[in-house]
Amino acid sequence: MFGRWLRVRYFLAFWLFVLSGVAFLDRTNISIAGLQISTEYGLGNQRLGWVFSAFLIGYAGFQVPAGWLSARFGPRRVLTLGVMSWGVTTVLTALLPSGMPFAVVFLIGIRFLLGAGESVIYPAANQFVARWVPLQERGVINGLIFAGVGAGSGLTPPMLTWLITHHGWRTAFWCSAIIGFAVGIVWWQSSRDTPEEHPGMTTEELKEIRDGLSFSATTSSSAAADSEAADSPISWRAILHRRDLPALMIGYFSFGYVAWIYFSWFFLYMAQVRGFDLKASAQYAMLPFLSMTVCCLIGGVLSDRMTRRFGLRMGRCGLASIALFLTAIFLVLGAQVHSPQLAGVILAGGAGALYLSQSSFWSVSVDIAGRSSGVFSSLVNMGGQIGGAVTASLTPWIAQRYGWTNSFSFSAALAIIGAICWLMVHPEQPLDHDAVV
Repeated sequence: MFGRWLRVRYFLAFWLFVLSGVAFLDRTNISIAGLQISTEYGLGNQRLGWVFSAFLIGYAGFQVPAGWLSARFGPRRVLTLGVMSWGVTTVLTALLPSGMPFAVVFLIGIRFLLGAGESVIYPAANQFVARWVPLQERGVINGLIFAGVGAGSGLTPPMLTWLITHHGWRTAFWCSAIIGFAVGIVWWQSSRDTPEEHPGMTTEELKEIRDGLSFSATTSSSAAADSEAADSPISWRAILHRRDLPALMIGYFSFGYVAWIYFSWFFLYMAQVRGFDLKASAQYAMLPFLSMTVCCLIGGVLSDRMTRRFGLRMGRCGLASIALFLTAIFLVLGAQVHSPQLAGVILAGGAGALYLSQSSFWSVSVDIAGRSSGVFSSLVNMGGQIGGAVTASLTPWIAQRYGWTNSFSFSAALAIIGAICWLMVHPEQPLDHDAVV
């Protein structure tokens, strides 16, 4: 039994979990250091929101190129270069001098470049899943990869708060960059674009992978056939004519909007609205991300089990729809309770409910698109990141004019829209790869 888990694909999936965690360390460190950065450069919440949005605009704008690059050059090279670029932009942030005029312009530019660099992480990871992971394992593998979101974001508040308190916010950014460089080197050394290329691949594992890849199930199982499938043209016509692609994009827009309330504003919300000090805010800011980590893993396992028992539509779509409905309930309740501690716990429950659906978004992209999943998932992810970019600026605007309760109520309404969108998705109907432009 133990020997079954000694598989190359499981180690690489675990390292994608680590890379996912580092990605969210790099993108959320600015929200933890936001109070200090805002004070040092005289930004205020509105202009800080512009800085948050800049990352997401870069991230969303480069999704399709990232998907194309991942499909064309493979997840190994694309992701390694991406991780190195995260480190460089994080270093540039730390190097900004105090009292610098127009610092907000430089911060916006740097965060835009960070977003562009990070755009490769999940299209490349999804390309890995399409090439390496059998259909019956995609839910749990995607759950593991995206559990890195919660792990990275959850470890960020206490770790960076300690560094900021003792050594200043720039030290926190230097540490983020060093960690990124280190994990990128390990990925380059240990990964390969296809199972056939990996020196540690066994005949047994290679057969498991080939037999479980749905898009190559009707083709020869030879390495040459797999290589040809990987290098074949992207099915642009088939992708753009999918009727459920807009539903997935709108659904992920809703997901991204809600998620980025936690990534961008939850720490500041607990400090400014609920009255916690820096240390208490960091402790409570961990709760949503721990909840995300656990529930992302649970969601992946549930998705695979429900798929085996009830089929793809129920296993992917039904689970995600229920999860988003639950998210809306938690958001409304958490914003209205009077106890700050109870509010933190309930809102953390909303984050967990949201991430029960995370694996479904990415697994269904592979189920539908197969070898074109890098591009297909990048389009879906673009919708999510646009939602996040809107959150970064719209949330403080709504809160300032109508109160934080209405900010959370608006996000709950979007979660319900996302739940409805999932009812229109059909992963049991794969992409027609013969429709090539």
